Amino acid sequence: MRGSTPAVDRGREAAPTGGVGWRGWDWAPYTPLKGDLHLAAPAFLLRGDNSFSIIRALHGPRGGTWRAFRATTGRLRGTAVALPSLDDYFPDWKEREALAEAMIPIIGRLYRSNVVTYCYGRALNNQSVLQIMKTHRYVRQVAKNELSEFESYPIIEALAQLDLGPSHIDVGKLATRFMEESEGNGITPLEFVTRECSEVIGRHVPPLEKPQDVVLYGFGRIGRLLARLLIEKTGSGQQLRLRAIVVRKGSDDDIIKRASLLRRDSVHGSFLGTIRVDEENSCIVANGNVIRVIYAGAPEEVDYEQYGIHDAIVIDNTGAWRDEAGLSKHLQSKGAARVVLTAPGKGNIKNIVSGINSQAITKDDKVLAAASCTTNAIVPVLKAMNDKFGIVHGHMETVHSYTNDQNLIDNYHKKNRRGRAAPLNMVITETGASSAVVKLLPELGGKLTGNAIRVPTPNVSLAILNLTLSRDTSVEEVNEYLRYMALHSDLQRQIDYTNSPEVVSSDFVGNRHACIVDGGATIGADNRVVLYVWYDNEYGYACQVVRVVQKWAGISYPLIPKDVVHQGF
Repeated sequence: MRGSTPAVDRGREAAPTGGVGWRGWDWAPYTPLKGDLHLAAPAFLLRGDNSFSIIRALHGPRGGTWRAFRATTGRLRGTAVALPSLDDYFPDWKEREALAEAMIPIIGRLYRSNVVTYCYGRALNNQSVLQIMKTHRYVRQVAKNELSEFESYPIIEALAQLDLGPSHIDVGKLATRFMEESEGNGITPLEFVTRECSEVIGRHVPPLEKPQDVVLYGFGRIGRLLARLLIEKTGSGQQLRLRAIVVRKGSDDDIIKRASLLRRDSVHGSFLGTIRVDEENSCIVANGNVIRVIYAGAPEEVDYEQYGIHDAIVIDNTGAWRDEAGLSKHLQSKGAARVVLTAPGKGNIKNIVSGINSQAITKDDKVLAAASCTTNAIVPVLKAMNDKFGIVHGHMETVHSYTNDQNLIDNYHKKNRRGRAAPLNMVITETGASSAVVKLLPELGGKLTGNAIRVPTPNVSLAILNLTLSRDTSVEEVNEYLRYMALHSDLQRQIDYTNSPEVVSSDFVGNRHACIVDGGATIGADNRVVLYVWYDNEYGYACQVVRVVQKWAGISYPLIPKDVVHQGF
């Protein structure tokens, strides 16, 4: 946009002037559609360059804040914004803050009915007002569209009026679709949402006939994060239910110390909720969930049935056994039915990466492994790149945070270099992730190499993928493709995307995706490309483990809206 003033069709009200230039753009009054409560103030339709934006006056047409909140040409192409005066920012903030506050009880009621709401893949339940507002602001980084609470609130309000069955609903994507479709056709938010959610309206089939009992064998870094996630996902109580943790007793006040480690974490912060300890019954009560603390020295020593636990999925996060013979010891315990290992399995054990080969899980399986955090991080991106461009050869270098396996100061370790002080050194070491990829993506056999560098950070790692492709491409094409895959493909829970030029590792602590593509760091020329892929090697991996357990338990939700991958992708 160039120039200083717009061409104005004044109608009944004056269109905004000043701020950015509007030469070549035409203005016309915009009449809000029925149900568009967020367009109560005067608005104008801005046309130009084959796109359009609705410009809303927050505080009256003269001297107020004019804000563009829609711009499409079939696909979103950003927004045009008339600059507000300095006095308008705070009133606008308070108005949006009030809408976010009004969303919270609606989101909570929906969640207790097994309706989980999202905004472009970010869960909205258990979020504060400011977290909800920040989630809306995040959308601009990945969707090329500025989404505000003015657009999402009518969608959430409409959802509250429907008799919805269990489902996962992305409010942000629905709001964007509504804005694209509602122009000129008179459809209201309620009519639109009713159509989009038709498959789940009135269908109150619980995710499971009865809750699935889950036991954590071990309670270390991954075990405690799994506990947090399982407690968080209790919902209406009809899904996965954490019933017990099994550990070796370390002291007389062992249960107090275990509860304390669950309550607060130096990397991931405080537990969201309340934790009580019932020492008499050897229980931790977290957000109302009664979790037995069972002390045992070996899996076969435990009788889960005496605690009322039946047909449990045992998540072994100790890493003590990695083959089928060792992990099958859990199946000797009464009340244990299946076992998941939170590490790469050996031998014939299926290694499952959620989103990649989840379909390989069968009802007859007794032992599964969730692979490694690095394998979970790189496989989704490698699959996406191979499907689109074809991979001729690649090298993966993971810059990995130190782990409990390493030493605080120099001491013996059976692996080379691993015995040197983790907080003081960068340590070159091997990784099995590149060979594990081939088991999941056989078409890449003989094409990948890999290595690792352990670095003095406690969490969040970085995989650098140096790929030679079967055809020429560009940084722009690769980034646009991966951004789109992060938003609209079957891998949207595994792949996240950022284009911020200022992000560093700590910004991704707590990210629930298996990986985050750093678009701003992508390098490419001809048929060569280098991708920088972040991953929370603790929390993101724990989320992947839970997804494997959910799949194995048979928990599945209809996803709304249905994402259709663009033909070009």
